[in-house]
Amino acid sequence: MDSGMISKIQKSIEYAKEPDRVEISALTATFRGNHDTYNLTFANGRWTCECNFFGQRGVCSHTMAIERLLVPMLKVTEPEES
Repeated sequence: MDSGMISKIQKSIEYAKEPDRVEISALTATFRGNHDTYNLTFANGRWTCECNFFGQRGVCSHTMAIERLLVPMLKVTEPEES
């Protein structure tokens, strides 16, 4: 391995220790839940999920779980009360 690649690997390790350097503005993910598989989308600071619970409440266990995984890289806008 050349010195340039070694330097990039070392730099990536340091970057990974500083998650505040990254801000995710859009993302799609597939979440395998206990009962089904759901597509999640993050855009404009908000999550969406295909599950019925999300459709009723605007939040679900799938969006809460993935948000916990990705914080602090996401700039999340809180759902509005209906």
